[in-house]
Amino acid sequence: MVYPRNFSHIGISVTDIEKAVDFYKSVMGWYVIMAPTLVKEEKDTAIGQMCIDVFGEGFKEFKIAHMSTGDKIGIELFEFPQTPKVNAEFTPYRPSVFHFCVQDPDVEGLAKKIVEHGGKQRMPIRYYYPKEKPYAMVYMEDPFGNIIEIYSHSYELHYSSGAYK
Repeated sequence: MVYPRNFSHIGISVTDIEKAVDFYKSVMGWYVIMAPTLVKEEKDTAIGQMCIDVFGEGFKEFKIAHMSTGDKIGIELFEFPQTPKVNAEFTPYRPSVFHFCVQDPDVEGLAKKIVEHGGKQRMPIRYYYPKEKPYAMVYMEDPFGNIIEIYSHSYELHYSSGAYK
């Protein structure tokens, strides 16, 4: 049987995990479930073996932190020593996840807060149905170059009938 699965979590690579945890806690209000922790390559534990399965042998170590959104979606932050200390490159045409979206009724306020904390605004705030409904959206970047979209209302409302008038 096919049914819609719930979204559990997303993993985001960053160049400075402590700064990322601070950014997402201060700007998005996300909860810290596990502070940045060093994971070393080893085969003696289930988590160690799982990391070897995922990353292959030779990763040596990385830092990980776990956070949660207000609607219980998990955020895994990763900092690998091998990651170049440059921001993510905007590559929407490459097959990958190129953004994630958060919902906030104050799109303007959250956009401003992201910029004040080292991120940037990629476009003007757009208003759908400006005379009928108060729907707004904008694309932003966190301080690490990861793309964040902000919606004022739920995904379903934004894309309901007439969204592309």
